[in-house]
Amino acid sequence: MALTNIEWTEATWNPVTGCTKTSPGCANCYAERMTRRLKAMGVHNYKKGFKVSTHPGMLDYPLGWRKPRMIFVNSMGDLFHEDVPVSFIKRVFKVMERTHWHTYQVLTKRAERLFDIAPELPWPDNVWMGVTVEDKEHLYRIDSLRTTKAKVKFISFEPLLGKMGKVDLTDIDWAIVGGESGPGARAMQPEWARELRDQCIKTKVPFFFKQWGGFNKKKAGKILDGKIWMRMPEVTENKPV
Repeated sequence: MALTNIEWTEATWNPVTGCTKTSPGCANCYAERMTRRLKAMGVHNYKKGFKVSTHPGMLDYPLGWRKPRMIFVNSMGDLFHEDVPVSFIKRVFKVMERTHWHTYQVLTKRAERLFDIAPELPWPDNVWMGVTVEDKEHLYRIDSLRTTKAKVKFISFEPLLGKMGKVDLTDIDWAIVGGESGPGARAMQPEWARELRDQCIKTKVPFFFKQWGGFNKKKAGKILDGKIWMRMPEVTENKPV
């Protein structure tokens, strides 16, 4: 578990590492780049590089953090990857259920597998479930998200690669928008972000504008039309017992 600079969370927890590309948003994967560095540094969990790997030894890590934290689950992989056994996914969910004082944010591009497995999983209130939607061809992922029993359902439009058009935000609790960053970053047009912002305002969905992106995301900034947009879902803080 590690603290992180990701703007919408406080820490990361990676019981699964590695992934494979599944859609256009994966082309310049930051996790793949970071994995190469971690493997070269000799970090044990990355000795297989970006091959999908489960790490049972990481499962109990959240138990050691007594202070409530917002935790992004699998920043270095996808929990719902087809190579992750259902039994292991259930173990991850059981840990999240047990550590009720934390809030967990789970994000996947594999909405079809989420749809298939969701009925078998516990859905405690501290688990937020999200899907990545980078272009309008993948808006269908939101329908799979809606079928889950997650208390908070969110969409990450990052990297935003095109105009989305009308988005059905029914039963959606949060939307994150961001441009791609890092080497080879594809540009995001302002009108794409504005279109989503305006729909969120109309439907009262909290809107979080993460970044414009580009090779130097800090220089590019995160101001949209003269304002910083960092709204979060309103939830009651969980406390340890």
